[in-house]
Amino acid sequence: MDNNKPTRLEVAAPGPLTVKGSFTLIGADGREIRIDEKVKADGIHLCICGRSKHKPFCDGSHKQG
Repeated sequence: MDNNKPTRLEVAAPGPLTVKGSFTLIGADGREIRIDEKVKADGIHLCICGRSKHKPFCDGSHKQG
């Protein structure tokens, strides 16, 4: 992956925050959550509704109303 590629954030309403590009994800415990560079390029989906059982990642719970 090109580390000079800008980070892109996309907000879906209602839905997750999608992050693509070069970034480091730090968990609530202060540790880095390791994510494969290919996955980063395609994008990860972070929960912003608070309902996910797999935080910080979205599990689609926002669709359940």
